[in-house]
Amino acid sequence: MAVNNQWVRGAYPAGREFDSHLRRRKQVGAFWHGAFFVATLVGIVVLAALLIDVINDAFGYVAIQNRIDPETLVRQYYKEKMLDMPRTLGTEDDEVIVNGVAARPQAIGFFGYSYYQNNADKLKLLSIDGAEPTAATIESGEYSLSRPLYIYSTREILREKPQVAAFLYHYLTTANAVVEGVGYFPLSQASIDEALATWEQATGLGESAGGNQPLASGDIEVTGSSTVAPLTERLASDMIALGLLEGTVNVESVGTDAGFRTFCVDGQGDLVDASRPINRLDISACQEIGRNPLEFHVANDGVPLVVSSENEFVDALTTEEVRQIFTEAELWSDVNPEWPEKPIFRLIPGADSGTLDFFVEQVFGTTLEEQSDETLTELLQTHVSAGRLRALESELPLAERTHEQLLTLLNDEVVKPQIVESWNLFDSLFNRQDIEAETAQIPNADLEFHNWASWNFIASPQSSDPTKAGIRTAILGSLWATLLAFLLAVPLGVAAAIYLEEYSTGQNRFDQVVETNINNLAGVPSIIYGMLGLAVFVRFLGPITSGIAFGYSDPATANGRTVLSAGLTLGVLILPLVIINAREAIRAVPRALREASFGLGATKWQTIWHHVLPNAISGILTGVILSVSRAFGETAPLVVVGVSTFIVVDPNHPFSKFTALPVQVYQWTSRPQAEFQHLAAAAIIVLLILLLMLNAAAIWLRNRYSRRLQ
Repeated sequence: MAVNNQWVRGAYPAGREFDSHLRRRKQVGAFWHGAFFVATLVGIVVLAALLIDVINDAFGYVAIQNRIDPETLVRQYYKEKMLDMPRTLGTEDDEVIVNGVAARPQAIGFFGYSYYQNNADKLKLLSIDGAEPTAATIESGEYSLSRPLYIYSTREILREKPQVAAFLYHYLTTANAVVEGVGYFPLSQASIDEALATWEQATGLGESAGGNQPLASGDIEVTGSSTVAPLTERLASDMIALGLLEGTVNVESVGTDAGFRTFCVDGQGDLVDASRPINRLDISACQEIGRNPLEFHVANDGVPLVVSSENEFVDALTTEEVRQIFTEAELWSDVNPEWPEKPIFRLIPGADSGTLDFFVEQVFGTTLEEQSDETLTELLQTHVSAGRLRALESELPLAERTHEQLLTLLNDEVVKPQIVESWNLFDSLFNRQDIEAETAQIPNADLEFHNWASWNFIASPQSSDPTKAGIRTAILGSLWATLLAFLLAVPLGVAAAIYLEEYSTGQNRFDQVVETNINNLAGVPSIIYGMLGLAVFVRFLGPITSGIAFGYSDPATANGRTVLSAGLTLGVLILPLVIINAREAIRAVPRALREASFGLGATKWQTIWHHVLPNAISGILTGVILSVSRAFGETAPLVVVGVSTFIVVDPNHPFSKFTALPVQVYQWTSRPQAEFQHLAAAAIIVLLILLLMLNAAAIWLRNRYSRRLQ
């Protein structure tokens, strides 16, 4: 007894020694508890940082540059169609249009309102959709052909040429007083104040300085719209008559488009009269020669649609009837059967006229989405080469394509948008002004907030163009490979676990070798499994995995590098994990349950099937979930087996070529373009979401199945 007490005293400290030992153990426990907490916290912070970095790259502004601007494409199509119609005259001389319409009862035309006002006695004004151009309908926008009128210049011109700054100030402050007499409609005070604020900022002068400038001297060159020209000429003559300008104001009426070409391409002129806002192409042309145009709203206009006063059958038109008159109908009766069967004579502004641009935009729209299928088809036939058009027709005739398919074709074949610059989410949120300024320096570029992980990204195949690239093919490849791995590993792994736990005694050499290898294989690097798959499934079993043994022949997959080889490789990779987890789940079933089953006369297999597996299924499925998640995210084995890095054909059977989502992420991250880094981030988000969805579905099935079995 004394020896035993002495042994106890030697093994277990007592007294102060025990207290000291207990303190040390508490300190060690507290240390490891703290270390575990810190490690967990660090892991959470690192994962959060990685997730934030991925989200930061998956969203943000992009600058998109089109090869052909869609609005310009639509506008030019209708301008050419209108000008090519029979018995149509296009001219920049509005007096010619006025006199031509007045002389023919079957003629119709349009121009600036001032020309109608000066010739109202010989013209008849037509209403459109029940509205005529008046001050009230122009201000409210009820009249569909209402438009603003502009003058453009630059900061440099206004500062270098005081006479131009003085004339523009006079223009802005006095235009409202004379605009109705010229034949246009006045601005609101808010619009005038906004234009004056732009003038003050550009010239560096206050409003008081503008109103007290000394006599300005020098010539002024104005080019552009024939519509705005009468107002400009009137204000120029008034300023000279008042003795505020010593020099000449040369107003060249050539049309808005020609005026912008003179100003932005040739670098000539001080001011541009414009009957439409400056477009992106004009801005880009100006910027290329160092001119940054400033816009000044000077008046409002309503484009009148008129016929001769001798016309007795037309008083009002609908927008649809206007479209037919200028692009389809040859006789008045083609538009309305009650009208005479007489030819339509059309007199319209010329190709360089801003009035014609404005008319086209208001009557026909400027976006491709607004156009009919027939118009979209004609645009494709006009702008796509004959060879490419035949290829598209062989795939699916244009007449059988939907509106959305035609839009996609036009976008891909004609518009061809390209991302020329991109920014991440944080830059987009906190540096928007800098981004807008940078985009303004890119010719013909639009700034858009882009979600790289959009539905279109998920539903599209791969592409070398980041605006079209998607991950549909990669997702399907991953799902195919994971499904095949599941079908191999789960039945075989569970069967092996049942054998090792329920039938094996662990005494014979075979069982010992199997158990040792399972434990060792669980820790083998995945790249080794790739080499195994290459040697066994791709090369040795190539006739089977390529489908040749089953009569399937495809030269692209005759080497055995198919989704079946990948699935079998991943199945072998996760097999040890399935076996180990399934064994643990089976081992956790109480022994008493088995003995109770045997006591009631059940066989060993009946006991396993009806009692052991139902109670172990929850743990088995947990292991399966972890294993399948690993298979879904693997990359190295697939690279060795021969996964495609670029493929646009979806896998639809086990003998298909394929790619996988992790491989796609790797391929994009290795490319130098910033746009593909954004695509990789978006693909990572989709990969994480798919993993969460697969795991959630498996957990739900596990819980539901477990409840049913209990």
